[in-house]
Amino acid sequence: MSEVVTGEAVVLDVPVARFPSRMVAALLDMVVQLSVLAAVLVATFLVIGPDDSAVAAGISVTAYALVVIGYTTAFETLSRGLTLGKMALGLRVVSDDGGPERFRQALVRSLTGMIEIWSIVGAPIGLVTSIVSAKGKRLGDMFAGTYVIQERSPRRARLAPMFTVVLPPLLGWAQVAQTSRLSDQTAEAAGSYLRRYYELTEAARADLGQRLASAVLAQVSPPPPPGTPPAAYLAAVLAIRRDREHARLAGQQRLVQEASRPDGGTAGPGTAGTGASPWAPPGSAPPAAPPPAWPGAPQPGLAQPGLAQPGLAQPGLAQPGLAQPAPDQGGYGFAPPA
Repeated sequence: MSEVVTGEAVVLDVPVARFPSRMVAALLDMVVQLSVLAAVLVATFLVIGPDDSAVAAGISVTAYALVVIGYTTAFETLSRGLTLGKMALGLRVVSDDGGPERFRQALVRSLTGMIEIWSIVGAPIGLVTSIVSAKGKRLGDMFAGTYVIQERSPRRARLAPMFTVVLPPLLGWAQVAQTSRLSDQTAEAAGSYLRRYYELTEAARADLGQRLASAVLAQVSPPPPPGTPPAAYLAAVLAIRRDREHARLAGQQRLVQEASRPDGGTAGPGTAGTGASPWAPPGSAPPAAPPPAWPGAPQPGLAQPGLAQPGLAQPGLAQPGLAQPAPDQGGYGFAPPA
């Protein structure tokens, strides 16, 4: 992922195209270009014949330049960063600021491509720069101020409704939960586990859930109330993280709108800077923790300093704040849908 700040000061997370997909797209484009070039050369030979070799050579060089440069420039300019190969792989060329590619940028990429794609000397340079660059940029992208993004990716299964909200026993804990240290990799692993929750066997569900919950405990504080099942804990953490990210982006957009107002962005009373939590209306106190919903769990409460700290899961040992999975996961309210 690449973080892009647009001209409106909005931060976007853009997936950068991976090197293998860029290579496949480039090969598809080269097949199309070589096919057009071969057709032009055959037609030139049939019309002019072998007698006038100078004219045939001039036409061949002109055709080569038009196909190699004109194909990429025309396609990427008219389609805003697409070629046939990129369309097939779901890629798109964009500017460094996230905006659409312009004619000048497409022309620079095409001219540079004649050296780093179509020549034996420049090809290794383009490969090395694409691998080393954090955004997968080749020389043409560096000169033009562009890079390639993954515009189309496989659609992921949606989370079940019970995994998209914070359950009532965790609402009090959600008021003070700190999720800023949670890495994207850990959050993605937790989301993948919840999406496949009903596809896993009970043994795999319990083991994987405990290990993922232990990994999240090392990055999120404080620990959840005692007796919280791993699935409920992971779902709550992801819901808190998602809602706070949405609130952050909404706040940035509100600041941009206020700055563009004729009165200089003067906000009304209570509209900004309140620091209110997205889990409660401004000015309201955190709700009292409801009775525990987990079978046999003690009364939940907020974690206090000095209590057990999260650690790595050990076989046969209970983890702080997490209930050991029972054979019947339906008892926790996560029964598979009918």
